[in-house]
This record gives sequence, structure tokens and C-alpha cells, in this order.
Amino acid sequence: MLLELHVRNLALIERADVEFGEGLNILTGETGAGKSIIIGSVTMALGGKTSRDSIRQGAEYAYIELVFSVSGEEKERSLREMGMEPTPDGLVIVSRKITPSRSISRVNDETVTAARLGQITGLLLDIHGQHEHQSLLHKSKHLEILDAYVRPLTQPVKSQIAEEYQRYRALAGRLKEFSMDREARIREADFLRFEIQEIEEAALREGEEEELAARHRRLANSRRIAENLGRAHEALQWEGISGAVRAVEEAAQYDGDLKGICDQLYDGESILNDACRDISAYLDALEFDEEAFHQIEERLDVIRGLQAKYGRNAAEIVRRLEEKKARLAELENFDVCREAAEKEFAACGERLEASCARLSSIRKKAAAELAEKIRKGLEDLNFLDVAFDMAFERLDHFTPGGYDEAQFLISTNPGQPLRPLKDVASGGELSRIMLAIKTVLADTDDIPTLIFDEIDTGISGRTAQKVSEKLAYIGRTHQVICITHLPQIAAMADVHFEIAKSSSNGQTATTIRVLDRQASIEELARLLGGARITDAVLKNASEMKELASRTK
Repeated sequence: MLLELHVRNLALIERADVEFGEGLNILTGETGAGKSIIIGSVTMALGGKTSRDSIRQGAEYAYIELVFSVSGEEKERSLREMGMEPTPDGLVIVSRKITPSRSISRVNDETVTAARLGQITGLLLDIHGQHEHQSLLHKSKHLEILDAYVRPLTQPVKSQIAEEYQRYRALAGRLKEFSMDREARIREADFLRFEIQEIEEAALREGEEEELAARHRRLANSRRIAENLGRAHEALQWEGISGAVRAVEEAAQYDGDLKGICDQLYDGESILNDACRDISAYLDALEFDEEAFHQIEERLDVIRGLQAKYGRNAAEIVRRLEEKKARLAELENFDVCREAAEKEFAACGERLEASCARLSSIRKKAAAELAEKIRKGLEDLNFLDVAFDMAFERLDHFTPGGYDEAQFLISTNPGQPLRPLKDVASGGELSRIMLAIKTVLADTDDIPTLIFDEIDTGISGRTAQKVSEKLAYIGRTHQVICITHLPQIAAMADVHFEIAKSSSNGQTATTIRVLDRQASIEELARLLGGARITDAVLKNASEMKELASRTK
């Protein structure tokens, strides 16, 4: 769950530190107080778009930090598979620093890309705002919701389909290679024979190029080698340490402590004499063989020419040789290989068809159950006489997720036919439909924290009460964070925060504080009564809070 939110220098917020609790966390405040900034800060921390204008005026940077607690072996394993280890205390700390020129995201002090950040935080938190509600207008989202509802059944089959689909695509590409005419096959086969012969005649040996290159370098620089070794030999002969040895020997006659130095000089003299003899022997054997030099150059030209055409080293060139031999054999037995490829492609298609059919069967069976649960949820949210269903169509091609295309259908008035959501639902209705779906998925969705923004768009009265009950229901198994301006929803809060805006010394700032029960009742009264809060309004607010407590 999301334990803490820390914000510095973001828009109207100079400093905000919020400790969220379990269950339903409600944020309320006057219009324009900065409620959207709070949710916006979370979105930014998760990799959302930012601009330099988001930095508070006069500040050098903005900073956002989210502190999550992680529990459960499966969740921890999923994070580790992404290369992210929770802290010893089981925490995942997400931060983002925004400067005028760039922004940097980190997870547990490790800098991460936006894509990797999304993968990690996608396991921990799910935000539902106007954009997410609008996603219900896209059919692909409907199938995603259905698959999430029965993930233990669909996921293994979808994984199998994804693997078979990749194989199917590869075989389809291979079949295209058999579409060439006879003349093209003859030309390719002749060219392959030439390449195979060129490689085989070269008779490459592993490590040969490195060995020849070393010999070539030695021969090409033989004159320099001889000159330098000659100077070294002369220096050893005339500038050795014999004089030093004799001088220390004489001194040692008068001080026995010098015997150790004598022994060291004896060893050095012996080593230098050996080196002098080795240099002399090397110089005696050193000669420039022009014929051998040219042979090495020609061999290196052959090897490097093959490397430029077929691979970086002998092993890679040999691998390419085997590929060319296999392709030549295929061209020489074209009809037989094509028939085998067609059979393999057909067999793969049959397996893929069977897997897609099994997935489709699972989906259709689950769709009826899911649609009925959503329908009941919509009734609870004051959709009277609503009908809800899911329609399937088969695509004319396979996809990594099967061959189904599906969409939710709804009728909100008796006697009206079921129609696609995009043709019927308004913005406010979409938010309630998403809430109904999330309520159904609450028992199967393993994302611990859900944030709802604009969930109360276009609703009031009894509908607002129903929405509050749904949010409280989800809050039993998830941490829910919700911004609202409706007292019916705010009354259900397990933890209630007030967001306020104030001005001082010409500066405007947004602050956030957690409310105790009495302060929460006073905030409910403000939501109920507006600017003038009477004793009657306060009593009403207290009764509303008490009723909410009993309802939960």
C-alpha cells in the first residue's frame, strides 16, 4: 500500500507530507485549493508528463516521493524479476526530481527509465481518473477487464498462445521464401555454391588471424626490433653491474652486514647475464624473410576479406557456412522442403486455432458471469432497469491474445436495445461503470492501492450514497484514495484529509492535514452547508458520519 507522499515545490505546494492509512482515504477541500495537484503529483511520480511550469515559483526544482510497503511473496518475487529488490523493511521508494531542464526518476535510489518505472509501479498502484474512465470506450479495454476477472484461467492459455503465435509468424515468413520462381532459385543456388566454395577453400582455423597478425607485426618491424635490442645488448655489456659487485665485495670485508647486498647484486648480475645471452641469441636468429612476409600478408587479406563478408571471426564464419549449406540443400530439394514447411505451418495453425478456441470458450463462459455481476453493481449505483452484456466477434486473423474481439453492451432504459458503451454512456456514467467493474474485480485484483479521481462527476443524492458504499466495499480489501466534493462519499472515509489554500506575504500555498473525527464532521458540514454552517448542518453532518460508520 501507499504509506507516504512527500511533495516539495510543486505548483502551489511548498511542502506537503501525507501519511495514508488503510481502507478508504478521502481528500476534500474548497474548489481551487489544489486537490488535483495532490493526485497530479502522484501521477508525475509515476512517470506522467511534467513541465518547468510545474515547479513552484522561486524554487530551483520540484520533488515528489512515494513510499510503498510491499507484502506477499508473489509481489516481492514479481519485483525481483524486474530487478527491483524491496528494502529490508519491505519498502519501495519512488522519487522524481523535476528541474527546468530535465527530470530524474529513481526507485530505491536507482535511476530508472519511464518504461521500467511504469512496470514496477504498475504492480503497486492503479489510478482511475477521467482518462481511465474514457478507456472504457475502447473495445480492447473490455477484453482486458474480462481476462483480469478470470486471470488464473486465461493467463496460462494466453501465454501458450503468445508462444504459438510467434512460431506461427516465423513459419509464415519461412513459407514466403518458397514463393520464388525457378530462375531465382537457380541464381541463389549458384551464388551459395560460390560462397560455400570460397569459405571452404580458405580452410580457416580458430585463432589463425591473431597468430598471423602477431607474426606480421614482428616481421614488419624487424629492423626496429634489431636496432633496439642491439642498443640493449651493448648497454648490458658495458654498463652492467660488475663494477658495483666488486665495490660492495670490497666493502663487505670490513662490514659483514653488507653480505646481504652482495647476494642481491650476485642475483642481479646472473639475471642480466642471462638476458644478455638471450638477446644475443635472438639477434643471431633474427632475419627478414620477404617471401614469408608477403605470404602472411596475402593470407591476412583472405581472412579479413571473409570476415568482412561473412562474420567477425572464424567461428562465426563457420556458422554462416553451415547456414548456407542448409539453404542450398533446401533449394536443391525445393519441392520436398516446401511441402514439409506447409505441413509444419498447417500443424502450427491447428494448434493455435485450438488454443484460441479454448481461450474463447473460457472467456465466453466467464463473460456471462461478469456481465451479470456488473449489472447488479450498476443497479446498486442507481442505474435503474439497466441491462448489461458482452458481445463477441471472431477476428479474421490470429493475435498474441487469441482471435476474440469483444465489447460491453448496455441499455439504461427499459425497452431500449443493448448498444456499445461508446454509443450510450456519458462521462459521469462511465465513471460509475468503471467503479462497478472495479468492485467486481476487487476480489481478484492484486494491485493493493487504487486511486479514484473524478469518481463523483455528475452525481448527487442517492447515487452519491451508492457510490460511497461501493468505495467503502473496495476499501475492505484494498487501499483506496479518492478526491471528492460530495459529503456522502466523504462521510465513508476511514482516513479524511483536508486540502486548503492560504496566502501569506504575497505567496499562495496549498497545505494538507489529516482530520480527526470532529474536524471531519466540520468538513462534512462545510460540504453540506457551504459558507454558512448552522447547528442543524453540523447535526446533519454528525448523523451522516454515524450512519456511514454503521454502514461500513
